[in-house]
Amino acid sequence: MSLSPDLRARSDALGQSLPPLLAAADHLAGAVILGEHGRRRAGMGDEFWQYRPAHAGDSARMLDWRRSARSDAHFVREREWQAAQSVSLWVDPSASMRFSGAKTRGPKADRARLLALALAVLLLRGGERVGLMGPDLPPRSGRAQAERLALSLSQDSGEDYGTPQTSGLIPHGRAVLISDFLGDMAGVEAAIAAASDRNVRGVILQVLDPAEEDFPFDGRTIFESMSGSLRHETLRASDLRGRYLARLAERKDRLALLARASGWHVSTHHTGDAPQPALLWLYRALGAAL
Repeated sequence: MSLSPDLRARSDALGQSLPPLLAAADHLAGAVILGEHGRRRAGMGDEFWQYRPAHAGDSARMLDWRRSARSDAHFVREREWQAAQSVSLWVDPSASMRFSGAKTRGPKADRARLLALALAVLLLRGGERVGLMGPDLPPRSGRAQAERLALSLSQDSGEDYGTPQTSGLIPHGRAVLISDFLGDMAGVEAAIAAASDRNVRGVILQVLDPAEEDFPFDGRTIFESMSGSLRHETLRASDLRGRYLARLAERKDRLALLARASGWHVSTHHTGDAPQPALLWLYRALGAAL
């Protein structure tokens, strides 16, 4: 069976974009120093983790008598928690994410995909299973999964704003949502409610261009959605700044309230900033949710 010319061209384009994205994600993941066991904690497992002082309620069989004999205190030998978690990612593929307020900055989509894939690389290195929300790419482990993720994340949507899919969420798993969250919040709220029904917790990262935070527009300005479906022209753009900033602050407050009510973590990242702090926050916040 031969590919059609259009499908072959798209496949070639995706194939050309895959290595740079994955290489950049590997490089970013390597720049974040986490140690070999970034989320180590006590639990069921075979590997020794640490000794801790015995507490009231610890049974005698939990004590490590050899270690305790070297001091006046009793110690418990803890093993490292080794059960792999399933983590599902959603990176908004909509047209809104293709916005950039300056030629020197890449679009929001590029930063969101880089952060998501770098996070996946770190999780996969730690033995976790990672996939995408929705039915197409369920959580799996291994290096090959990073390549599948890179390919899937390279695909765009024609919609102005995206809505997370929840059909592929694993009960008691974890989720990561990365978007500008500038569209209708009803879909996001419904997705998190559906995740909560399956005992899924996670993190929310809002990615914004600095121009979307500062609103540096004045005089005659034409505002147009990235898909071209929405358009507004004004002669005095500065008159809109106060209302815009108030609505943006309201949107952030809504995200924060949603996160608190669901036991999730939320943060905002700007494309004008370095990606390393955002990746480190994602990794640690997700670790706190595990």
